[in-house]
Amino acid sequence: MRPLLIATKNSHKTSEIRQILGEGWDVTDLNAHPEVIAPEENGKTFAENAAIKAVAASLIFPGIVLADDSGIEADALGGQPGVYSARYAGENATDADNRVKLLQELEASGARGKERTGRFRCVMALAENGKIIGTFDGAVEGIIINQEKGEGGFGYDPLFVPEGHCETFAQLPASVKNGMSHRGRALEKAMAFLNAR
Repeated sequence: MRPLLIATKNSHKTSEIRQILGEGWDVTDLNAHPEVIAPEENGKTFAENAAIKAVAASLIFPGIVLADDSGIEADALGGQPGVYSARYAGENATDADNRVKLLQELEASGARGKERTGRFRCVMALAENGKIIGTFDGAVEGIIINQEKGEGGFGYDPLFVPEGHCETFAQLPASVKNGMSHRGRALEKAMAFLNAR
């Protein structure tokens, strides 16, 4: 089993990555390593934030560290919330708070139905010994609907219907979501890179 530390305390994210990777990887996250202090994510892009997290953890953790920064971009809002997705409704906002704020902002924008295009975007950074060894991106296009649907997933999943589907990420089975998600696409590139090393 190859060890891989995910530089996050978000157990939903870790679980999703573990599912996508399958056998052969011993995946842990920062919940198992309290000695790693999460750095301030003050980057202006997903790539900058992913790199900040990966480098910080790799200075303490011996081995390969993977960090991702991801979020939802609403075209009617000029790409917002983007890098602020996790704290869109404020620093201590819950996923539910953030979804409410996104719905309010989209309503105020006047965008309706098929005008509510957007995407989930993810950038992953791999680091070792304090250095970035690669960055990988993934995105999935879709529509942001006007009310929550589904019990699965996390974050903005109940509001996002991916292109070619009629159900939200929160309604689709995890195997279907993971096969097309922004995180799945970025992770596929990261794993291809690691397997070729």
